Amino acid sequence: MDTTKSGNEQSIDNDVDRRGFLRCMAWAGTGMVWTMSGGVPRSSIAGEEAPKPGELFFVQISDSHIGFNKAANADVTETMRKAIAKINALPTQPAFLLHTGDISQLAKPSEFDTADQVLKETQTRDVFFVPGEHDVATDNGASYLERYNKRVAGSTQPVAGNGWYSFDHSGVHFIGLVNVMNLKAGGLGSLGTDQLEWFEKDVKHLSASTPIVVFAHVPLWTVYPEWGWGTDDGARALGYLKRFGSVTVLNGHIHQTMQKVEGNVAFHTALSTAFPQPRPGTAPAPGPMVVPAGHLSDVLGIREVRYLRHHNHLAIIDRTLSGADPAPIMAEGEAAARAAASSTPQQATVNGQITIANFAFTPKGLTVAAGKTVTWVNHDDTAHRIKSANDQFASSPVLDTRATYAATFAKAGEYPYFCSIHPTMTGKIIVT
Repeated sequence: MDTTKSGNEQSIDNDVDRRGFLRCMAWAGTGMVWTMSGGVPRSSIAGEEAPKPGELFFVQISDSHIGFNKAANADVTETMRKAIAKINALPTQPAFLLHTGDISQLAKPSEFDTADQVLKETQTRDVFFVPGEHDVATDNGASYLERYNKRVAGSTQPVAGNGWYSFDHSGVHFIGLVNVMNLKAGGLGSLGTDQLEWFEKDVKHLSASTPIVVFAHVPLWTVYPEWGWGTDDGARALGYLKRFGSVTVLNGHIHQTMQKVEGNVAFHTALSTAFPQPRPGTAPAPGPMVVPAGHLSDVLGIREVRYLRHHNHLAIIDRTLSGADPAPIMAEGEAAARAAASSTPQQATVNGQITIANFAFTPKGLTVAAGKTVTWVNHDDTAHRIKSANDQFASSPVLDTRATYAATFAKAGEYPYFCSIHPTMTGKIIVT
């Protein structure tokens, strides 16, 4: 089993006690590779060693957000192309790619088309996908499933119409999960009962010595619930994997590398190919973060994953597009985000209007008279969607920056609502 800390790599055999190695390690250039040999840690610069014969090698990319064109990155297609070029330049080509979601920004067919064209530039034939919340935002995932559910090459058990599946490769069992559908107000990512029951059956027949790789968009572990970075029922899914000696969970969503080890499970979140987000609690809100000019490639990247059969562990290397340490540039972006939030004047309250900014509704609770029209205005650099928590009024379309949505409330009562893309955003209309 291995654990990766801030872009570094540690590979630790199953019979070695990991607790002494669960500490943060600094990024060193393009990444430092840590292996265990005779109980002694050995390091080398990432990229110095090519994959060994018989070693499974694949690459994870995530959060391409094709269609996004705001200040954090005006050309996400170009940075995705740079990520593919970096993969193509590797001395050994991966067996396949995993894309862990948010392929698109607004789930438009043209955005998916562009992403598909860029992915055709890779020298790797097979690409496996799971959706992000932006990929399912407009039509509850129908467009995504129509396009990508049919492409699961080598899948052993795809469930028609749902997007989750499993496959085997080089002795490793891979499980693609969907935790971005039917999200609830105030909640985190969600797998749901049907998927969890399928998941339990999928792994039941496997030997406990089978290495498991689970990939999904939202982290299966609770990274930062205040920003929705976690999965409500992730613990139940992980409970089905307790008997396995080697379990690796790969996620996207938070646009940065974070790692954690719990028992037999190593969790890893990935860099984006589009834009960074602040580290937990370092800025007023999550969302696209602007970094100093000329340094965007320092905070975007790809992930290499290697598995050597009979050694029963995975080795993980995170690479930025530039090869630089992302931490200093992340810190500058976070400081700028804090300064911008403190210097932005409070928007004047307009009767019957709700402002969407910094991933929050203002006012959070609005009281209006019966028959009054309420208008939401999105000031964030990312999309939101208004949804009634109790299906009391029609959902909005996806609201990009500066878009508005209006709803008229004819009857007295309370109308709780939330953002169906970012469900920790909640509010209430009180009609008198």
